[in-house]
Amino acid sequence: MQRTVIAKGSGRLNGLLAAFLIASVVLLLGSLTLHMPQVALAASLKGLAVWWDVLFPALFPFFVLSELLLGLGIVHLTGTLLDPLMRPLFRIPGVGGFVVAMGFASGYPVGAKLTSRLMEEKLVNRSEGERLVAMTTSSDPIFLIGAVCIGFFGRSDIVPVLAAAHYGGAMLLGFMLRWTGSRKDVDGSEELPTDGKSRKNRKGKPTGGIMARAFAAMRQARAADGRPFSIMLQQSLRSSIQLMIVVGGLVVFFSATLELLLHSGLLTGLRDLLAWLMPLLGLSPHLADSIVRGTFEVTLGANAAADAGSLSSAAASSPPLIDQVAAAAFVLSWAGLSVHAQVAGLMSRTSWRYVPFLRARLIHGVLAVLLVYLLWPYLYGG
Repeated sequence: MQRTVIAKGSGRLNGLLAAFLIASVVLLLGSLTLHMPQVALAASLKGLAVWWDVLFPALFPFFVLSELLLGLGIVHLTGTLLDPLMRPLFRIPGVGGFVVAMGFASGYPVGAKLTSRLMEEKLVNRSEGERLVAMTTSSDPIFLIGAVCIGFFGRSDIVPVLAAAHYGGAMLLGFMLRWTGSRKDVDGSEELPTDGKSRKNRKGKPTGGIMARAFAAMRQARAADGRPFSIMLQQSLRSSIQLMIVVGGLVVFFSATLELLLHSGLLTGLRDLLAWLMPLLGLSPHLADSIVRGTFEVTLGANAAADAGSLSSAAASSPPLIDQVAAAAFVLSWAGLSVHAQVAGLMSRTSWRYVPFLRARLIHGVLAVLLVYLLWPYLYGG
């Protein structure tokens, strides 16, 4: 009884502290906005332009397509086909293979959106969903190649190392996370309903070939959905537009927040601290700005990593290209608090937890940096 009372009191105290912290941050941002309205307006317009010109055309078709594929049962079909591969490698059901493919192809936060749907439909449990989100929160190839490598760096020759570090780090992360989770989840996670109404033997195992079971799973999922295609399309468009508005609002908010904090000087201390620590790790202090910006927003951080060389070209300690690429790899893998907020919003209706995701983003960033330094000599001859 006493432990229960203490636990309840601790929970209330943590809730009060969290509420106080959030209120303090909101008041601070409100005060900065009133003090620097032009900075907030310019940053908001910049974030809105990024959302409209880049994110909306890149993400909206994938959002609609993913909803249609779920309703038509295609996800269940691919899940049955990929189950023999996904379970041994990542300890994730086969439907996770569809999320991995869509997440890598379309970028954040598509992986989180698909995972939330799978968790709501009981196709993956909490532990599997957390591993799947951690693994599939990655940049899309168009942004990595077109925007970062060619647009920001102006170099197409760094595409192989940056892509290998970013996506290779995600695959390594997924493999490392296969050992996480409860013992119950490790030994006997629930068999997911991907075998449809296929016949079973005396031991309860599905019989028949994998293709027969895959199509049976698709038919069962389509029958369970039951919506006409026209209704399914309308609902997919409606939900995808609502989601894109949420994503756009978060991008604008974090873009304005970062610029306000930078112009107010509140992040100067953090940037100076990173600039002091980086030479101890053998890195250029000029990369500190990219890490600070990338902490909040991935686009600004990657752009700052590319600009570090030109801004410090006259300095004797101008960062080498490998360090700039490593900084960009870390920013892309960390993804920025803006993407973190998008993922948290998409997963809010599930039992997903943020702390394991935060830890996974840091691990992914470190793995990407290590892969850059490991692969660079082989790809560029030292």
